[in-house]
Amino acid sequence: MSTVPQEKVLDNTIRLLLEGFPFIQNRVERFKSNIFKTRIMLQNVICLHGEEATKIFYDPQKFMRFQAIPNRIQRTLMGKDAIQTMDGEGHAHRKAMFMSLMTPDSLYKLNRLMTHQWQASLSRWEQMDKVVLFEETQDLLCRVACAWTGVPLKEEEVRLRARDFAAMVDAFGAVGPRHWRGRKARARAEKWIGKIIKKIRKGKLTVKEGSPAQVIALHRDLEGDLLDVKMATVELINLLRPIVAIAWYITFGAVALHEHPVARRKIAGGEEGYVEMFVQEVRRYYPFGPFLGNRVKNDFDWGGHHFKKGTLVFLDIYGTLHDPNIWEHPNEFYPYRFRDWDESPYNFIPQGGGDHYTGHRCAGEWVTIEAMKVSMVFLSKYMEYEVPPQDLSYSLVRMPTYPRSKFIMQNVRGVGQAVEGDVNRLSKCPFHRG
Repeated sequence: MSTVPQEKVLDNTIRLLLEGFPFIQNRVERFKSNIFKTRIMLQNVICLHGEEATKIFYDPQKFMRFQAIPNRIQRTLMGKDAIQTMDGEGHAHRKAMFMSLMTPDSLYKLNRLMTHQWQASLSRWEQMDKVVLFEETQDLLCRVACAWTGVPLKEEEVRLRARDFAAMVDAFGAVGPRHWRGRKARARAEKWIGKIIKKIRKGKLTVKEGSPAQVIALHRDLEGDLLDVKMATVELINLLRPIVAIAWYITFGAVALHEHPVARRKIAGGEEGYVEMFVQEVRRYYPFGPFLGNRVKNDFDWGGHHFKKGTLVFLDIYGTLHDPNIWEHPNEFYPYRFRDWDESPYNFIPQGGGDHYTGHRCAGEWVTIEAMKVSMVFLSKYMEYEVPPQDLSYSLVRMPTYPRSKFIMQNVRGVGQAVEGDVNRLSKCPFHRG
């Protein structure tokens, strides 16, 4: 068996924090190997990169999520013992519940809510001296998330709830104050959503039949028991928080439209399929998640290495999305690359790889794509704005990252009245029924 490269270090956690997103990719290039060994958080870690590695990483016979996600991430980003940490039949049962919410009708409703909220936000933004898009879209998406799931939200609460969901996301790669802000935000959100779960169960809050809030509140586990209130709360937040997190991608999308004005004209003009290719390229090109973790479920051999049960393994998300062996000229922003993409579930993995229904690929990926498409149509066709001088660069060390200026717009003006059918036509929403 060939020798797998190994870094001879006591611990590389500090280097990970200093290098950020390219940490694994840097070593893949240095070692000229898609697999290497290192030490992170005082434990041995195997790092994997590329399409073939992704296929292995998502093999449920070889890997599991048990004890793969640090407590600090569970206590900020996703919640303690949430679906992302589960394996086997329990995970499959819980995942089926989430996927039951991703129906054409449900996604069509979300598309309509996005259209309405963009139009309403435009009216407010026209009265503002400047609009900080990253912050304003968090509010917009929070309104959409609550309306879509059936969670009551008072207008005076919007900014607090949006900032709390954003703080949970902002904490996943953080230490110090950002981490503690995320923990405090989660505590507030869980207290709020926990009360809603209790009211739904007691019949004190009427929500629409089949709404995500009702489905999660009344979901039963494999033994036929209702989830405890804490877990139901965590899983409902796991619908709300990721929708607010789309603000990161929307802001990067606005940067791409600004730096590539031809793309804006193509979207506004309704070029066939272009907005979806543009959205996919935003998700590929701009960084969000650096890597994912699993643990070896059963001993096996692959890539010249013996994987021992219980070993922590990282899959390189950022590097795989910027791999020249997969993507031609990966450091160029080029939406047309998706015209001939083979739709492999293992090479385009901004929200995980593998199958949505049976694996750990993000259940809300379609929500992200649809919300982004509507947003890009609005930014391109239904509004005009000025982009004053500002710092649109972003750090590859900060995780998650975003443009330093958060994309400032001035003199925002709506252009005509967005018509729901037209927005869906331009975005080519596959769930639009005409």
